Amino acid sequence: MNPPFQSKQTVLINAPLKVVWDFNMDLTRIPDFHPRVVKVDLLSGKRYREAGASYQCHVVGGRHVCTEKDVEIVPMEKIVTILPEDTFGISKMLPDYRVETTFQKIDEHTTEIAINHYYTTASLKARLFNFLGKTKIARQTEATLRSAKNQIECEASSAAAFSRSRNAEN
Repeated sequence: MNPPFQSKQTVLINAPLKVVWDFNMDLTRIPDFHPRVVKVDLLSGKRYREAGASYQCHVVGGRHVCTEKDVEIVPMEKIVTILPEDTFGISKMLPDYRVETTFQKIDEHTTEIAINHYYTTASLKARLFNFLGKTKIARQTEATLRSAKNQIECEASSAAAFSRSRNAEN
């Protein structure tokens, strides 16, 4: 049984689904768009997401890390990630914490990414954390989505401009 739904954040990106998907599949790109991550260690040796791929994110300030593991990949649709370990204590307090990132083609040039958070708040400490931290998690997720949007749109725009200039030369 899946843990209960807690929150959802979404963003529309002005880029085709394949461009958005490919960007998100490359684990080494996480520091490019995640405002709190400065470095990613590929624990399973896999640069690209796949079921079972584990990676460790080093958080700004250098004191904290979190280990994440992708447990399900549905190509061009969904990535499911769990948090087996972290130095914040979240994985101990919320052992069933799970994030589902979904991708939806809106039209040929627009893609929606949604990040859904699921976890059980069984203990008093977990309920207090949820009460105090849920809004912060949502804000941080929104910042990550906005940053990914900016990065992807900038790269897509540059690629389109390069393609137009090459076509004009020929």
